Amino acid sequence: MELKFRHRDYRAEVEIHSFRRMPAQTHPLSLQSPSCDQVDVTDYGRDEFSDPLRGNNRKPEDSAKDLGSTAAEITAEPYRHITIKYPGKEWTSYKKVLMQKFPVSKMISVSSLSSSIMKTGKGTEKPSANAHLEELDDPQRFAEEGIKYITLQEYVSRLTELKDEISRAWHANDRITSFNFSIKVAKLLSDTSILQFYPTLFVLATEILDMLGDMVWERIRQKAEYTEDGTLVHLPDNFRATEICAEAKETCYNWFFKVGSIRELLPRIYLELAIFHCWRFLLQKPADNLPRLVMMARGIADPLVSFYCRLYLAHCAQKLPQRDIGHLIISMNDMNTLLMNGAHIASVKKTSGVLSGNRSSKLGLMEPAIEYVMKCLFRESCELQVGEILMGLGLGRNQSELFGNSSCISLVLHHLLKELPIEIIFSNALDILHLIECSYDYSFDQCLNFKLLGLRLCENISQVNEVNLVMKKVIQVVSRFNSLDEYLNVVDAHIDIALQKHMNSYLDSIFDGILERTSNDEIGESELSSLQSILLKLLNHFDNLENILQLNHFNQILSMMQGSSRTLINLRILSIATRNTFVRDPTTIQFLFEVSRSLHDCIDLSNIKDKENNHSAHLISRFIHMVDYGYEGERHLTFLVQCRGAFGSMSEVKEIIVHSSNLLAVKSRRNDISYVIFVKSCIACSEVTIPSIPCHLKQLNLYLETAEVALMAGLVSHSDGLVDSALRCLNNVDLLEGSRMPKDIDWFQSILCKFCSLIVMIPGDIERGVTSIPRNLFSILSSLSWMLPSMKVKVLCALILTFTALSQKNLLYHSMHDEVMGNDSLFYGDQQYLQELLSFSVVILQSLIDTVLQEPIQVARGNLALDACNAIASSFEACEGASDICSKLVETAKLSLGSDNKYLQSTIEFLNSRGLVQWEDLKRQENNLFCESVV
Repeated sequence: MELKFRHRDYRAEVEIHSFRRMPAQTHPLSLQSPSCDQVDVTDYGRDEFSDPLRGNNRKPEDSAKDLGSTAAEITAEPYRHITIKYPGKEWTSYKKVLMQKFPVSKMISVSSLSSSIMKTGKGTEKPSANAHLEELDDPQRFAEEGIKYITLQEYVSRLTELKDEISRAWHANDRITSFNFSIKVAKLLSDTSILQFYPTLFVLATEILDMLGDMVWERIRQKAEYTEDGTLVHLPDNFRATEICAEAKETCYNWFFKVGSIRELLPRIYLELAIFHCWRFLLQKPADNLPRLVMMARGIADPLVSFYCRLYLAHCAQKLPQRDIGHLIISMNDMNTLLMNGAHIASVKKTSGVLSGNRSSKLGLMEPAIEYVMKCLFRESCELQVGEILMGLGLGRNQSELFGNSSCISLVLHHLLKELPIEIIFSNALDILHLIECSYDYSFDQCLNFKLLGLRLCENISQVNEVNLVMKKVIQVVSRFNSLDEYLNVVDAHIDIALQKHMNSYLDSIFDGILERTSNDEIGESELSSLQSILLKLLNHFDNLENILQLNHFNQILSMMQGSSRTLINLRILSIATRNTFVRDPTTIQFLFEVSRSLHDCIDLSNIKDKENNHSAHLISRFIHMVDYGYEGERHLTFLVQCRGAFGSMSEVKEIIVHSSNLLAVKSRRNDISYVIFVKSCIACSEVTIPSIPCHLKQLNLYLETAEVALMAGLVSHSDGLVDSALRCLNNVDLLEGSRMPKDIDWFQSILCKFCSLIVMIPGDIERGVTSIPRNLFSILSSLSWMLPSMKVKVLCALILTFTALSQKNLLYHSMHDEVMGNDSLFYGDQQYLQELLSFSVVILQSLIDTVLQEPIQVARGNLALDACNAIASSFEACEGASDICSKLVETAKLSLGSDNKYLQSTIEFLNSRGLVQWEDLKRQENNLFCESVV
C-alpha cells in the first residue's frame, strides 16, 4: 500500500481556523448600545451594568453579609412561636412519645396488675359479657389459678378486646354494660405496682375512655338536633346551651348523674372528664366546673396517679371552645406542693447530682404531666397574661418584679423555662439565674436548668439585657461545680454568648476551668459529647485556624478528645484550614499534620471505601496540596515523604503526593546541578509512590505525568523508564472489573491520547527502533480483549495523527528543556526513519478498518468509519492507497447511517477538498448500492 504523510503547517492551520478577533467598544454584558460610551466594569454601583457573574451589581463583600444573615435565619427556631391549632393531633402525637419514652418489658407480672384483663384460658370459646364482668369483679379467682405472667402483647390485646366489647355493647343499645366496662377500665389507673408500665396503661385506658366520651357526645348531639316540636335542625359548632332541647338536656344530665353515682373517686373523676365536653349542652360556661374536678383530684392519695389525672384533665379541657387557664394554675400549684412536701423528694440523697432508685423513677414518670400542663398553660395565654401566670405560680410579687426572692421545684422550673416567652427570658435573665440558684433540690439536676437558660438566651443573643452581668454570673456559678460533666453542660450552652460578644476573658476562664477539672475527672461519653459541642462552636465561629490556635489550652483540650468525637473535630479543623489557598506557616503545617495523622489512625481499614473515610482522605489530600514552603523545596519534599509514610492506607493521598512532588519539580526549574539532583529526588519520590496505588488506570496516568516532568528536566533516561512502567501498567488495566459495562471509558481514552501526545516529544531510540514505544503501545492494545471497538478506533486514530506529527519537518511542540532534541532534529530527512513510520502506519490502518467492521451496533459503526476517514484525510496526501481506504470507510458509513446523514455529508466534502475521494466516484458507488438494493 502506497502512502505519503501530508505536510502540515500547524501554526498556519491555527490561524486559518481561528475566529478573527476585534476589540469591543463596550462590555459584552452591558445594556448600552455600541454607540454609547464604554461602561466602566469596575463600577459596582452603576445600575446600567448588569453582570450576572458579579451578583446583581453588588460588591463581593455584600454577598458575604447576605450569606451570614441567611445562615442566621436558617439556624433560628422557626417553630418556636407557632401555636398548635389541632389539640387532637397534638394529643395523639404526645401519647406516642409517652409510650416510647417509657418502654416496657415483654413480660408483665399478673400479681402486680389488675388480673381483670386476663383471659380465662386458651382454646376456649370467646367469653360472654357476663363472664367478663365476673372476671373483673372477682380477680382473686384468676390469681389462684397459678398464672403468674402475661406478655405485653396479650395485655394490650385484652384491653383492645374490652374496647371492642364496649363499642359493640353501645351499638347494641346495651349502654349499661358499656358504662360498667368503662368503670372497670378506669379502675386500672389506680394500679401503680409496675411504675414503668403506668404511662402505657394510661395511654391505653384513656383511649377507651375518650371513645366512650365521643359516643356519649354523639348520642346527645343527635337528640339536640331536634327542637321541642320534633323539627330536625342543624346544630352549629358554636351552639349555645339555650339552643338545646329538653330531651337532649335530660339525657346529658342522666349521664352526669350516672358518673356521680360511682363510689370510687378515681373512676368518677376519669368518667366525668371523659364526657366533660358534654357540659356544653347544659352550661354556657362549662369551664366553670373544672376547678371542682381539680379539687377532687386532691383526694387521690398516690402522687403518680394524681399527676396523670391532672394530665388527663388538661387534655379534656382542650375540647372546650372557651379556654381557661385558672384550673391549669391550680393543677400546677397542686403538683408543685406534692413535689415540695412529698417524702419522695425530701428524703432523697444526692448521688453525683442524679436521682437514684425507685424515687428517681417515680419522679421521671411524673414529669410528662408537668410538661403537658405547662405547655397548655402557656399555649392558652396571651403575652399580657404571663405576669399573672407567674404570680399565680408564686414566682412574682407584681407585674414589675416577675421573679422575686422565691424558689421553685427544679423539675417544674425546667419546664417553665421551656415554655416561657423568649422576651420574658431576655429581659429577666439575671433574675432567672438567681431563681435557678435558689431552686436547689433533687427532683432535677440544677445544672440542666442553667444549661436550658443558656440555650434559650442563644436563640437571639443580641436581645439579651445586661449580657456582661449575665456571663459574669454564669462564670461564678460554674466555678462552684466540681463535676466536669456539670461544668461542661452549662458552659456549652453559654459559650455562644461569649463568642458572639467577643468576651475573650470569659473564654480564657472557661478553658482554664475545663483544664482544671479534666485533671481530676475521667472523661466519659457525656463529657466527650459536651467537649465536642464546645470545640465545634469555637471552630465554626473563627474565620481562620490561626485565631483558634492562639486560644489558651486549645491544643491541650483537643488532645483529650478521642473516638468519634475526635474524628469529627479533626474533620472540622481540616475543613476550616482548607478554605484558604495555601498553608505556609510551619507551626500550622505541623499542627494540621498531627490532626491528619490522628484522623488517619482512626480510619477503619477494613472499610476504607466508606463514605466518611473517603471524606477524611479528601480533606487530608486537600491539606497536603495546599502546603507551600515557598523556596524551601527540599523541606517541602521531606514533608511529602513524611506524608507518604503516615498516610499509606489512603490511595487518594498517595495520588496527591505524586502530583505535589511533580509540581515541586516543575516549580523549581533552574539550570544548576542542585536543580537536577532535586528533580531526580522528586521523580524518585513519585516512582516509589505510584506502584502502591491499587488502581492501574490511576497508576498509568501518574506514570505519564511523571515522565513529562522528567522530560521537561532533560532526564530522557528517566522518562524512558517511566514510559516503560506505564506500558507495563497498561497491560494490567481492565475497565470491566467483573461487570458487564466498562467504567471510566472517557478517562481511559483521554489517558491514551495523552500517551500519544507524549510520544511526539520523546526522542526515538535507534537501538530499539524509533517506533518502539508506539509499537509496544499498539501491541498491548491489541492484546486487551476487553477493549470495545469504539475505544480502540479512537486510540488508533490518535496513533495515526501521532505518526503524522513525527513525520513533519517541524514538530508541533517540543520539550521545554533545550538539551532534549526532538525527532525533527534527529531524523528529519532520514528515509529509513520515514519508511519505518509509514510501514507501521499501514499496519495501524489495516487494524483500524478491521476494528470499525467489528462494531456490532450499526449507527456506531458508521460514526466510527467517519472518524477514521477524518483522521486519514488529515494525515496522508491524496494517493491511491489512502483513497481506497477512505472509499471503503465511506461505503460502510453509508450502509450504516444513510446518505442524508449530516456527519457523512460534511466528511465527504472534506475528503473531496483533500482530493482523496472524487465526487464522481462517490456518486458511482451510491448508484451501485442503489442497484444492488433493487435487485
